[in-house]
Amino acid sequence: MNSREPSDIRERRLAIQVRTALEASAGELPPRVQQRLAAARQAALARRKAPAAAVLPRLASAGGGHQSGSGARQPGGDWFRRLGLVWTLLALVAGLAGIYEWHEQQQVEELADVDEAMLLDELPPAAYADSGFHVFLKHGE
Repeated sequence: MNSREPSDIRERRLAIQVRTALEASAGELPPRVQQRLAAARQAALARRKAPAAAVLPRLASAGGGHQSGSGARQPGGDWFRRLGLVWTLLALVAGLAGIYEWHEQQQVEELADVDEAMLLDELPPAAYADSGFHVFLKHGE
């Protein structure tokens, strides 16, 4: 087996090899065991096919679909589902708008703090524009 093959292909190849080995050795089993294995296989196949046919009527009668067993629509099912979707979307939009407003307010407050610090400082605003002043601040303190 190639290690670069997808795992589902490797699993299928392994299943084929196991099935081939079992079929080759099945002829060596006593007839009574072969009959029991054949009956068990038939029962497993019957169970595998049965649930699909049994589940669909149960879902329809339990309200799993939009229609009841008689074919009539259930009252209000789609309306409630759409209303729930609309409320969810409105809450999402309101939350995003609130986050945006909060972020903008934080930026305004930060800029106001910087402006306040500059106005209360003893240095003139022109000092902040001088590139040498920034070097002095970095190395002077």
